[in-house]
Formats: sequence, structure tokens, C-alpha cells
Amino acid sequence: MGQCPVNINFGDRTLNKWFAYTGTFTSGSNRVVSLKQNYDANVPAPLGTIGAVSITEYGSSIPGIQVNTSGGTDVFGGFPVVPNINGYQYDYSILLGSTNVNSNPAGGFVRGIGYVIDVPTGTGPYTMTYAYAMVLENGSHASIQQPLASATLMTNDSIITCASPQYFLPTNGGVLDIATANANGFRQSNVPTPNSVRNNESPFRVWTKNWTEVTFDLEPYRGQKVTLTFTAENCVPRGHFAYAYIALRNDCNGLMISGARTACVNGPTTYSIPELTGATYQWIVPNGWKITSDSNSNIITVLPGLQSGTITAREQNSCANLEATIQVTTSPPTVAGNLTGNAIVCAGTNASPITLSGNTGNVLKWISSADGINWMDIANTNTTYLAQNLNTTTRFAALVQNGGACSIDTAVGATIVVDSKSMGGILTPNDLQICQDQNKDASLKLLNSNGAVVNWQLSADAINWTNFAPAKTDTFYNITGVLAPTKFRVIVKNGVCNADTSTIANVGIFNERFPKAAVSPVDTTICFGTSTNLRANITIGTSYTWSNATTIYNAGNGLVNNLPFSINALAAPPTSTRYILSVKNGNCPNLLIDTFTVNVIPLVTVNAGRDTAVVLNQPLRLQATTNFADSIGLAYLWQPANYLNNAAITNPIATITNAVNTVVYTVKATTPQGCVGEDAVRVTIFKTQPDIFIPTGFTPNNDGKNDILKPIAVGITTIKFFSVYNRLGQLLFTTNEFGKGWDGLYKGIAQPPGTYVFIAQAVDYTGKIVNKRGTSVLIR
Repeated sequence: MGQCPVNINFGDRTLNKWFAYTGTFTSGSNRVVSLKQNYDANVPAPLGTIGAVSITEYGSSIPGIQVNTSGGTDVFGGFPVVPNINGYQYDYSILLGSTNVNSNPAGGFVRGIGYVIDVPTGTGPYTMTYAYAMVLENGSHASIQQPLASATLMTNDSIITCASPQYFLPTNGGVLDIATANANGFRQSNVPTPNSVRNNESPFRVWTKNWTEVTFDLEPYRGQKVTLTFTAENCVPRGHFAYAYIALRNDCNGLMISGARTACVNGPTTYSIPELTGATYQWIVPNGWKITSDSNSNIITVLPGLQSGTITAREQNSCANLEATIQVTTSPPTVAGNLTGNAIVCAGTNASPITLSGNTGNVLKWISSADGINWMDIANTNTTYLAQNLNTTTRFAALVQNGGACSIDTAVGATIVVDSKSMGGILTPNDLQICQDQNKDASLKLLNSNGAVVNWQLSADAINWTNFAPAKTDTFYNITGVLAPTKFRVIVKNGVCNADTSTIANVGIFNERFPKAAVSPVDTTICFGTSTNLRANITIGTSYTWSNATTIYNAGNGLVNNLPFSINALAAPPTSTRYILSVKNGNCPNLLIDTFTVNVIPLVTVNAGRDTAVVLNQPLRLQATTNFADSIGLAYLWQPANYLNNAAITNPIATITNAVNTVVYTVKATTPQGCVGEDAVRVTIFKTQPDIFIPTGFTPNNDGKNDILKPIAVGITTIKFFSVYNRLGQLLFTTNEFGKGWDGLYKGIAQPPGTYVFIAQAVDYTGKIVNKRGTSVLIR
């Protein structure tokens, strides 16, 4: 009674028993198909559908209808091309349409497939269930001309409307109604259209609708023929595409509930039935279970309780009244449990057992990580694991699940801390020869070790070793009290790893005393061009040498004639210099080396500025600059302090109120070490008001005297312009800079002797405009 039509689910992997058509719209119409190619279900391919797996778009070589027999993902929607809906895996699907919009003539592509269903006689539900997903490119046309996908169920004389939905992107005045599109399950894709963008269209105008299941009951039509048709139609003007995926179940025995038959207690679980157009829904779940979503829906989410039982679903519309039940059982939720076995081991050969306890559920696998971020699978499903031969600290965890319905949980991890192997390192120098009483440059240092120093050892024969008492745990040793050749080594241990010994250092003894001397000063600072004394008092030694001896005076001849022997040398380096005094005593091969560091403060260079002129009572800011950064803390002193607001800063203000002709200010800059530099500036005082003085003549003959015609600004803060013209009114020169003037040239050509006109404008220190106009004679 419930056997489905042959190949209703494309189980033949072809379009057998299905009819098909392709075509195009009449552009500008209300979905009028102008050209159409039919493919009969009783005719072999390529004229019919028997054996066909694809059919091209009308007048094109691009497929417009294809059977999908393998998996894949839609590029715009990211959903699978063959669906799995809440646990029900469809076998095949049809791709109806393409992204092609280059139809010819102008109207958009249409394509469709259909099946004439011979509904068997009898009683009871006879259901057809299909799933659909679609991709539509928004064209912002009137809704009736938008890309569209549809399903239509027809008798021989009418459409069964309750089983014949249409899907399109609704518009209002040519603008997409986004709220309605979202409410209908459409989502905007983040993948741009492959087609050209016109006018102000966005390239991100593709919308997708994920897989949805639909069912309808053909019980009222038993013994009759009905036709099921699916279509995908581009927009009528042709510039925007539509395509849809269609998949059908090969089960016609009535309503079926999809979802887990075994549910996890308190684990959110989804159950669904295929959608029935315009239907109401009712769900009944076992006692203690709670529906957490809208129950008037074909999809519900529940929190299972402790009891097993029956789930019942009902859906009803004007065409059908369907009911389905399934038996469900419950299992307790997963409890991951705890891991024991934290340990510390030494790298290399090691073994540490880890045990899982207190878990509910089975171990799926173990995992491990050296950084807590990247994890590696361990193929072990037991509750114990033996971690072996680790070289790095590693964290272990077990993944536990109580049946397929419950979620996977991870047990609290156990950590095996791995100490790297002890490394004794290198004792350097490996061969050290010292003289009697040598307490300088007589030390051993441990390098490249790994671990903590446990103790040092010494031996006369490298066989019998004696520990230092008390234990010495430093990485260096200043040798003292050694009277005979001795060997040294260091014991190093890292964590739980076995101890290791360093390389052996041999220390030999010369039967000669080590040189001895006292020096001062070890470090000193002087000013450039000065000197300092370097003093040494040698109490043991026979000779000495100096480094950088070219800048040392009274350094001696290098021989120690008697003891104690005093040296009082004079050092006068031009830059900071290190002087090394090396003292030797007899046959002792080791030198006593002492270093004197003489830091030289560079020559202090001061610039007090260019000589200038002012009028009486005009404030003049002086400015001293040096070759030192301001941060070193130079001290400044201007002399005389007459007329200055502050004589101890770099930039005092001078306001000369007495009728003197000139004042020469000298500024001294002193470093914190007492090094001094100085410079002077001459200030000429005019008894006039602020003005611009221009010579009445000049001689540009390059003799260094009166070669430039320039303004002498007194009491002026800004020169707006100083311009020179010839008798024809031609501008020959202009400037607004102090100290600049005309050299008698125009465009590189010397101008003839004669009278020239100048015009000047400036601003004095009170803000008043000063104008000057006159003539000056060029003399050659």
C-alpha cells in the first residue's frame, strides 16, 4: 500500500520516469514563457529523460538540470548538496538551474522537472516527502519578475494549493524586503555574484535558503493520477539567476519522525517531521520530558527526562491530517571522571601509568599535548594508559561518551612533567697555571650545564675526588689555598634526573709569586685639553708595560728597580681612553693587569648668536647654543648681567634702557664636571624709533665691502618685504629675510650702474607697521 513510485528519489541515478523542460521568458512579461523545449519521460535521452543525468539550459551548453549522486557543498550557502535532515540521510538530489544568465533571446532561463504519480488504490495515508534548498540572486525587480523556485501538485484539472508553494525574494517598489526574506528563511550570502554588477547593485546580492523538508498526503487521490512539478526560474529580464536542490524520500508510508531513538537525560535533543504547508502541529513527549522550543512547529527541541516512552507528532492542514510515533529510551549523561597519575620523570627512557576513574560512559580515545593547544590522538580506549619515553612535559586527557546520544566530555587532564637530562657542562679554562698567592684572574667557570650545581670536587689524580665542604653551589670558583697541581670538576643535577659531572679543569702551580700593585684612580673624568695623574705602587714585580702609551707622560722605562716601586704618570688623552698597566714578576707567566679609565668631556663649543642692533627699550631675547644635549644639565652665566631678566639661563631677555652705544654680552656654559666654553655677542643700540635703514649706495664688485644692498632693521621683528626696482619699474629682487639683500644681479646678469628704487615694509617690536621707500646708487 505504501510503495513509492519508481525512481521517485532518483535511485536510478538518472531522470527515468521524470519529464523535464527548459526555456526562456518573454522579457518584460509577467512570467510568460516564450520558448520551451520538452523532454518526454517515455523517450530516451537526448530527446527525452530515459537514461539522462543532465539537461542543458535552453540554447546553451551549460547544464540546467543535473542529478547529484555524490556529496559536495554549495558555494553560496555552505550547505550539502545532498541533505541529511536530523539524522535522515537522503541518497541523491537534483540541481535545478545554474548561475548562467546569458539566455538568448532576452528573457531569463526557466527549467523544471515533473513526475506523473499513479496513486495506488486503498486506504490510509500515502505520503510524498521532499527536501529543498535554493539560491536566488536578488534583482530588485517587481516581486512577480524576481528569480523563483516552486513546487506544484496538480490533478488533471486543478492545482492542489496546499501542496504547491512558491519561493522568491519579495520586493517593495523594487527594493528587497529584507525582513520578509529573513522571516521566510533566506539569508544573504557572503560570496559575491559571478555575474556583472549593473547600476548601483551590490555584488553581494545572492540569498540562500537551507534545506527544508515538506510532506503532503495523497490519500484523497487514491486511484487517481497527480503530477508533481519542481521549477527554478531566473528573473524575467534575465540578469539574475535562480537554482534549487530537490531531494525525495523513497518512503510513502505516512509521516515519519526524525531524531535520536536513544536520548541523553537533560541533553538538548531535536526531533522533526517534514513540513506540511499551512499546517498546525502537536507534539506529545514522555513524562518528565520538557519541550523547550515552540511546539506548534515541525521541529522541536526537548530536554529528555529519566523515563523512556513514546513521542507522538501530529500535523494537519486542509489537505492532510497525519500522525507518527516513535519509541525512545534514555541514557544517563556522560561523566568524564578524573585522571590520576601526575608525575615527574627524566627525559628519555621513562614510564608513568595514568588511570581514569569515576566516569560514566566509555573511553573513545586519549589525547596528549605538549603546549595545551595542539592535541594528538592516542588510539587507546582503556581506562588506563602508560605514558612512556617522554622527552617533553606532556598533558594527557581522556574523551568519554555515554552512548551516541550523549555529548562527549573530557576528563580533567593529568600532567607528566619531564625534566631534561642533567648536563655537567664545560669547566673553563680547562688548563689554568697560577703563581703563588695569585688571587686575580685565578678562577674557574662552569658553562653549558643543565641543572643545579650540587657541589664542586677536587682531586690530585682524577680518580679519588673530595667534595667541597661546605658544599659550593655556584657556577664559578676563585681559586685559593692551592699549593700543588690539582684537578677540579662540578656535580650537576636537574630535577629527578641522575647527576652528571662537568669536564675536568687542571690547575698548575708556578714556584714564583704573583705580581702585586695598588693603583689609583681607577676611573676619573677630565675636560678636553687637560690631564690627570695615573698612580701605581708595585710591591711585587720586576717589570711593567702600558697600553696607549702615546698619550702618557712620565710613564717610566718599564723596569722595577727596587720595591716598593712608585709610578706617577700623566695622561692627556683627546678622547675617553682605557689605559692598561701590566705588571710581571720574574718567571711567573701570569700578568697582574689593572685598568685606568679616563673619561674625557668633549670641548664645550658655545654660540651666543650673531651681533645685532636694537632701539632703546626694545626687548631682545638672547640665545646660547652648545654642542651638548640640553639634558646633560649645563649651567649658563651671562656677563655683564646689566639689563638682563635672568643671567643664569640659555635665553635671557635684554631690555636696554640707558643711552649706551653698545653692550657686549659674554656667555659661559659649564658642564657638571666643570668644563667651560664661552662666546660673546655685540648689541648695538640706536637712539631712534624702530626703523629700516638702507644704504644710499653699494658697490657689488666682490671685494667683501659694501657688496650687498640690504636693509638694516632696528627694533624690527618681521620684514614683510624688501624689494628693488629699476627705473622702468621692473622688479629685480625681493626678500622677507633678515640679513638678505640684492647683489646687483638680475637673472644672473650684472645690472648697469645707476639709481635703483627700493620699497620695504616691516613690523616693529610693538606691532606697528614700518614703511620705507627711497633710492640707492649702484656703483661699479
